[in-house]
Formats: sequence, structure tokens, C-alpha cells
Amino acid sequence: MFEFAWPWIFALLPLPWLMRLVLPVADSGEPALKVSYLSDLEGLARRRARANLPGWRQQAPFVVLWLLLLTAAARPQWLGEPLPIAASGRDLLVAVDVSGSMDFPDMHWQGEDVSRLSLVKHLLGDFLQEREGDRVGLILFGSQAYLQAPLTFDRRTVRTWLDEARIGIAGKNTAIGDAIGLALKRLRQRPAQSRVLILITDGANNAGQIDPLTAARLAAEEGVKIYPIGIGADPEQTGSLGILGVNPSLDLDEPALKALAEATGGQYFRAHDGEELQQVKETLDTLEPVEQQPTQARPAHALYSAPLALALILSLLLVIQERWPNNVLQRWFNKLSSKGIFLQQHPEWRQRLQRLRLRRRR
Repeated sequence: MFEFAWPWIFALLPLPWLMRLVLPVADSGEPALKVSYLSDLEGLARRRARANLPGWRQQAPFVVLWLLLLTAAARPQWLGEPLPIAASGRDLLVAVDVSGSMDFPDMHWQGEDVSRLSLVKHLLGDFLQEREGDRVGLILFGSQAYLQAPLTFDRRTVRTWLDEARIGIAGKNTAIGDAIGLALKRLRQRPAQSRVLILITDGANNAGQIDPLTAARLAAEEGVKIYPIGIGADPEQTGSLGILGVNPSLDLDEPALKALAEATGGQYFRAHDGEELQQVKETLDTLEPVEQQPTQARPAHALYSAPLALALILSLLLVIQERWPNNVLQRWFNKLSSKGIFLQQHPEWRQRLQRLRLRRRR
């Protein structure tokens, strides 16, 4: 079905004529010369003077050009048949801690020591991209919480933004309560049975304006389930120390994270290494999707390029006619034209030229 997305654009149709009535007449700055042998000059130039052309013939190309521009601006499009959109699944927000301690390389994966954030990017990125049918979003938090990716079906883009996350981009501290509050703000407009927040951190709440447990209680009232994941090796299993000589694993507040899960009906997970985080991913992957109201969409094919291209071609022709009136295209058009709108062929132009010379001698 053909339609215009913005049909109100055609209300601008009389705009050029209104401007012509309101604005003063422009002065060309060229002196006007009145001669009695204008017809002879027209014959020599092989074109008619514009002053002798009817008004509608002068304006016709510009009217057509204006109509083409309005048609393109109104966004013509062809709508296809309605197609169903997969709307089953849940709205899943992932909040990732990007504070300084997440750069600590105490995680083991495939025989190598990697940082906590690098492992989260790898395993959680796979988890997000495999959530077919779910809307997924991404929150990065440190001293403050930021919505990096809103809820969307474009899981590949969300994973790309997760891969581009950098340590310290949101501050060096950990504001768990603010991250929960931001997630609650984004999830409260979605169906209550499908609101899920996965919170990944390696520390304790030491920044922000909202207490994590208070935010969790509000989340429970809105039906948001929180699945906290504590990441980091046990202090006894690694002898590595942080920049200040303290093992960052000691900062993890597991009792607080367990309280968040219990308050919202979720579950707390602990990942000491890459294998355990992989098991957490598989456990989260078993969450049953919740059926939502199915939706339909009609694919739209934009058609504005056709009138826009015609307007460009017509503009070029008008410029060529103005700058090079005796061009090849114009001569070919004169052979087909019998109404004398633009140019006329005069086989007797030599005789007229001779008569004009005789008049000047007199």
C-alpha cells in the first residue's frame, strides 16, 4: 500500500507564491534596453525573450520542481504486508561494575590469567548474544551508573558496547544502589513477569546516593528480580596484591549481595574463576521466557529517492538552459517542439540578419 508518512508537507505548496507577494521585487542590477527590432534579435539568438513568454510557461518548470521536492519531503513509502515480530522472552538488563578493581588479573580462563572485566566481556557477551527473543540492555557503573545500551532486540550492538567498556569510565568507586535504581527506572514500564536485572560486581557499595537494600526493596515492589554475581578469586587462592598492597577480593560484600537476591526473589552466584562463571552463565540461560503480547509490523520501503532524483535532474537542465542556451540538448528539443516554449528553429536567419544590418546602416 502506497502512502505518505508526512502528508502535511503539501500544506507548504503555496509558500513560493506567498513569498512573492510579501517580499519586494528583486533588482537584477542590469539596465533595460527597449528596441523596436526585438523579434529580429530573438531570431538571431534562436530563443524568445522571457518578457514575451506567457507567465505559466515561465513558471511551469519551477512548479514541477517544487512539487517534486515536496513529494520527496513528504516521505512516500510502500508498506508491505504485516509481519509478526518475536516478542516472547524477558526484558533483561545487565549492570557491570567497571571500577578500578575489575582490572585485577586473578581470573583463570583456558590456562591464562585474565582480568575480571575481560572475562565478563567474553562470557557475558556470549550470554547476551544468545538470548534470542529477549530485550537486553547494558548498565555500566562505578562511582555513578550510566545506561550504556537501552533495552533492545539488537543483541549484537549491546555486546559491542560491552566490549568497548573501559576500567574507570564511570569512576573508581562502586555505586551498587544507583545501578539498581537506574535499572528499576528502565524496567518499570515493562511487563511485571519479565523484569530481570543481572548485577556483576567484585566489591561493596561505597558510593552513590541510594542504599542497595532500599533499592532492592523498591525493585521487589515493581516485580524486578535481581541476580547478583560476585566475581573474583578467593584471597587464599591468590597471592597477588593490588596497587595499594591489598587483595581486591577482600572487598566483595557477599552478605549484601545475597540480601539483594533474597529481597527480590532472585539468586546469588559466586564466580571464583572462568569455569564457575561459565556455569553461572549456563544457569542463567535456563530462565524460562515469559510470553508477552505479540506485535506486528509492516515493512516500509522508502520511495523518496525517485522524486528527489527527478528534481535534481530538472534543476541541472534549468541551469544548463540558463548558462548555455544554445546547447546540443536544446537544439534537439527544438526539433521536437512545435509550440515555441523555449527555442525556435529559423531557417531564414541569414535573411533576417541581413535586414537587421540594413536597418542599422540607415
